[in-house]
Amino acid sequence: MAGVRFTFDNFKQLLDLTIGLAERVDENRAESFTLLYCDFSKVEQSVIDSSLEQILRNSDAIVNSNTDYFFILPYTDKYGANIVKKMFSEFFSTDLKSCVVSYPVDGEKSKSLIEELMNIADTKYKNNLRCLSNFNPY
Repeated sequence: MAGVRFTFDNFKQLLDLTIGLAERVDENRAESFTLLYCDFSKVEQSVIDSSLEQILRNSDAIVNSNTDYFFILPYTDKYGANIVKKMFSEFFSTDLKSCVVSYPVDGEKSKSLIEELMNIADTKYKNNLRCLSNFNPY
């Protein structure tokens, strides 16, 4: 097991690619992916780096901006993403701030998914995810 890391600069392109693959593989869009956000500010960076490989699958993508981590989990619904979040919380022995959005339920474009994720984080944690505020929708 090991997630694949991408730079934050490529996050939009990665999200667009994942949407394109989901549309191509399943025209009915019944199969989804989930975008999981976790705030790892309570966890040491060295612990994060070594631990994510033990929890995530080879098909999962990791993007971060400082301690804000975003995981693209293919063929995973919100229930499955919450199981991953629970695994993180147990592994790091801390309750993590997190939220999830799923394609296509919460949006069919990267911009709408990111906006929904930002709205949930702001409502739930008063965290406006500033790192996404310059997210280029096109």
